[in-house]
Amino acid sequence: MDFTRSIAAFEAAKSVIPGGVDSPVRAFGSVGGTPPFISEAKGAYIRDIDGNRYIDFVQSWGPLILGHASEVVENAVIEAVKRGLSFGAPTEVETKLAQTICTLFPSMDKVRFVSSGTEAVMSAIRLARGYTNRADIIKFEGCYHGHSDALLVKAGSGATTFGNPSSPGVPEGTTKHTLLAKYNDLESVKACFEASLGVACVIIEPIAGNMGFVPSKPEFLQGLRELCDQHGALLIFDEVMSGFRASLQGAQGIYDVKPDMVTLGKVIGGGMPVGAFGARADIMAILSPDGPVYQAGTLSGNPVAMNAGLAALETIVASAPTLYPRLESLAKRLTDGLKIEADKAGIPLQVGYHGSMFGLFFNDKPVYDFDDALKSDTKRFGAFHRGMLERGVYLACSQFEAGFICAPMDENLIDLVVAKSSEVFKTL
Repeated sequence: MDFTRSIAAFEAAKSVIPGGVDSPVRAFGSVGGTPPFISEAKGAYIRDIDGNRYIDFVQSWGPLILGHASEVVENAVIEAVKRGLSFGAPTEVETKLAQTICTLFPSMDKVRFVSSGTEAVMSAIRLARGYTNRADIIKFEGCYHGHSDALLVKAGSGATTFGNPSSPGVPEGTTKHTLLAKYNDLESVKACFEASLGVACVIIEPIAGNMGFVPSKPEFLQGLRELCDQHGALLIFDEVMSGFRASLQGAQGIYDVKPDMVTLGKVIGGGMPVGAFGARADIMAILSPDGPVYQAGTLSGNPVAMNAGLAALETIVASAPTLYPRLESLAKRLTDGLKIEADKAGIPLQVGYHGSMFGLFFNDKPVYDFDDALKSDTKRFGAFHRGMLERGVYLACSQFEAGFICAPMDENLIDLVVAKSSEVFKTL
């Protein structure tokens, strides 16, 4: 493949944009090479400015369940744009989308729309602190909840270490109330509760997608529910990635555990910039303007994003009885196929999936937490990524990101990808 124009575009971008990208992982720093600059996309495919076409398993990092440029979403956006881009005032479509979401997620009585997943999580934590009148929060190593200051922390020497900032520009005082626990390790969570004078909430990706694809163990989530009830803390499921992806009800459709609050991301906007947080009525009652906890945003409930999201979700809900089994079947077909081809080549590979989410680790042991994930062979993943890219398969450009199946994909396409992987595994 020729990447001449992308290389030139990347150099031009670096002169005016830090690192040449507007989100760090896009720079291909962990896999090497130059990121293809995308010109257009349709269905399961994206095309770069050099004319190369790729089968896309990133799907804008998850939200495009219906694939790129879905006609139903496209039409909804066009019609909305004709009526105006933004009003900064209420619209009926906000209510319709909120009703759709609350109907599907039993833990939500009410929902507030924002402009991103980061904003959704930031607001949910503020609400949890206001509701409980407590300061401390517990998060898990390897779970990403956006780039707000209180959540940009790294693990210390023990499970109860209070968070140290993992980025310059984040004051230590900002993260002093963030405790770190180990994913799928209930004892580490108990230790955090014991070390705290008062935990407002526990926040978790119930199906992690930002340390790679790592699902929670059912007994672990049930244990979190019991600990939160015991200590009077709120349990927040960050379903920015797993929402509508793992199942129609996200992780809640898989695990028999009901959180107190949920955060969602751009999947509810059909790929447009949007996020949301929701909870039962008594929690949401203290959110402004009904209560004292302040949150606002001029573009919250943006009519273009709301119309796109409603069109996407109505289509997904209507086709759910056949759509979700088919997507999961394709995810299984892909991961099973990759595992078989890796085994043939003598390459250690761990795979997994839930619904239309999937992941793979170049690791000789199962991955249950962030420490396990970090033992994966990132150099081998980088070589695999480059080999697949050169064969027209676009995977997430990090060992520590999940992948996604979209509705326009079929068995023939999956089999083609598996065949291409066989060629690459033989070179590793």
